[in-house]
Amino acid sequence: MKISAQDEYGLRILIRIAEADEQNGLSIPQLSELEGMSDSYVGKLTRTLRLAGFIESTRGQKGGYVLAQPPENINVGEVLRALGGALFDEGFCNKHSAGFRICTNSVDCSVRSLWRVVQQSLDHILGQISLKDLLASETETNSALEQILSQIQPATA
Repeated sequence: MKISAQDEYGLRILIRIAEADEQNGLSIPQLSELEGMSDSYVGKLTRTLRLAGFIESTRGQKGGYVLAQPPENINVGEVLRALGGALFDEGFCNKHSAGFRICTNSVDCSVRSLWRVVQQSLDHILGQISLKDLLASETETNSALEQILSQIQPATA
């Protein structure tokens, strides 16, 4: 499994906007400079984030992007779905049926069960993480995420 550049950069852009001045926000050129990305790529990401309802644009000469809601109300799982979609969705099998019209394993597929459980696990974990959780230092964020993970995983003996 790979995390896409769009997922990574989209989250980084969202974090930058969350850390910015709430009145003016950050413009595309400012975000581009802060993250070392092209204006066009930042524009694509901010458009996706705006259409999904995570950010709003402010008008004027000092206009930019601001959060559409408080960071504690922005769910990381929802952000990642907006940026790149789910790892697995029920339509996956229809798109990956090799040269056949219908997948040869459409009735009984253990691999589909695997992907479904992996997706449910990701959704469960990411559904407990807000943008606010990612605004702390790496050490603080790691500690908070480890605590979330420990609530999910049974203790090993």
